[in-house]
This record gives sequence, structure tokens and C-alpha cells, in this order.
Amino acid sequence: MSNEKQSEGRLTTHVLDTARGCPAAGIQIELFRLEDGEWVSIRTVTTNYDGRVDGALLLGTEMRIGTYRLVFHAGDYLRDNGDDLPDPAFLDVIPIRFGIADRNSHYHVPLLLSPYGYSTYRGS
Repeated sequence: MSNEKQSEGRLTTHVLDTARGCPAAGIQIELFRLEDGEWVSIRTVTTNYDGRVDGALLLGTEMRIGTYRLVFHAGDYLRDNGDDLPDPAFLDVIPIRFGIADRNSHYHVPLLLSPYGYSTYRGS
């Protein structure tokens, strides 16, 4: 088994429902890149049964150094799964802004979610 660094960069994500202790399936996620002061939509995906998206959000030549934003539509997921949320919900749409400084690296940006809190980190 090789420990060599993968030369093709990629961006991935997944969502875990920490209140239920399971993957969060069916969450819509939008990816944007900041270009000339404007947020440009790159793609919209939905998490699968494992709380992951099918394939990388960015891969290879799509990876560009810059500022990005993932927007997780958590409120829809929470309501669809029976959470009795106030109106307006404490957490509804969760934006996570981050930078890509090395286009040849793997950037994994997960979301750990509950109705009243979330966290993220750069994973592997």
C-alpha cells in the first residue's frame, strides 16, 4: 500500500446527523466559487443514503485556487425527518466558506448536524 500523495486534487463532502447518529440522506448542497467579488454557482448535489455525494464536487482541472462556499439546506432535511422546528428555524440554510490553496490536494469539508448546532473541519 502506497503512502504517496494523490496528485489529482479533489473536493468532497458528507453530512452526519449527530442528533440521530446516522448519515444525513437527501440534503441539497450547493457549491459556489467567488469570482471577481461575485458568487458563481458551480453545481448542486444531494446527499445519498450514506450522507455523501456521488463523486467529487471538484476534481482535477476543476480544482482552482480560490474562495468557495458550500450551502447545506439543512432545514428541509430536519423538517422531513420529523424535527419540530420553530418558525423561523434556528438552522435552516448553512453556508460554509473556505479556501482552496493547493489545487493538487484533497479538501474534504464535512458537516456534523443537529437541529441547534453544527460543526465542520478539513477532513481527509
